[in-house]
Amino acid sequence: MYRILVVEDDDIICKEMIKNLIKWDYEVEAVTDFHKVMTLFVSFEPQLVLMDISLPFYNGFYWCTEMRRVSQVPIVFVSSAGDKMNAVMAMNMGADDFITKPFDLDVLAAKVQALIRRTYSFGKTAPLLEYNGVIINFADSSMQVNGEKVDLTKNEFRIMQQLFENRGKIVTREEMMKHLWNSECFVDDNTLSVNVTRIRRKLEEAGAGEFIVTKKGIGYMLG
Repeated sequence: MYRILVVEDDDIICKEMIKNLIKWDYEVEAVTDFHKVMTLFVSFEPQLVLMDISLPFYNGFYWCTEMRRVSQVPIVFVSSAGDKMNAVMAMNMGADDFITKPFDLDVLAAKVQALIRRTYSFGKTAPLLEYNGVIINFADSSMQVNGEKVDLTKNEFRIMQQLFENRGKIVTREEMMKHLWNSECFVDDNTLSVNVTRIRRKLEEAGAGEFIVTKKGIGYMLG
C-alpha cells in the first residue's frame, strides 16, 4: 500500500481527497500542524505528496524546496492559483505535476496512480530519520540541519544512524564500536572519540551544538 501525504489547508477539500484516495487503496495522512510539515514528512515517509500553494506560516513552494533538500519523492501541487506563473514556479521548485482546482477526484487519483507507477516501477526511495529538526538521509549518507545539507564520512554517518535508531536511549561506546566493526568500519576507542568530535563540530557549525550528549563513562545519546 502506497503512502500519500496531503498538505492542504482547506479542511473540506482535504477530507474529500483523503476519502477518495483511501477508496483507491492508498494510505493517506494529512498535515494538521503546519509548523511541523517536515516532521510528519520524515516520520510518515510518503511515496507521494499532494501540496497546496496557500498554506499557513509558509507556502507550498517553501515546503517543496525543503522536501527536495532530502528527498526525490513525487510532489504534485493542487491549487486554485493555477496561472501559468505559479505552475512554472512549482516545476522549477521540483514539483512533478500541477493540478488546478476545482478538479475531479477520480482524475486526481488516476494522475497519482500513474505518477506512482512511473516512479516506483524500478525500486523505492531511501528512508529518512528525523529528530529535533535534524534529518539523516540514507540515500547519500548526509544530514540536514536547519535547512543546510551537511556531508558525513562513512563512519560519521553510521554513528549518527545508530544514535537516531536509539533516540531517547544511551548508546554505549562498546555498542558503537561493535556496530562499526560489524559494518567493516573498524575503529578503536580513540578513533571513535575523534569521529564524535568531528560530528559535533559539524553540528555546531550548522547551529545544533548540543545535539549529541555525552554520558560520562558510558556513551552518547541525542539531546
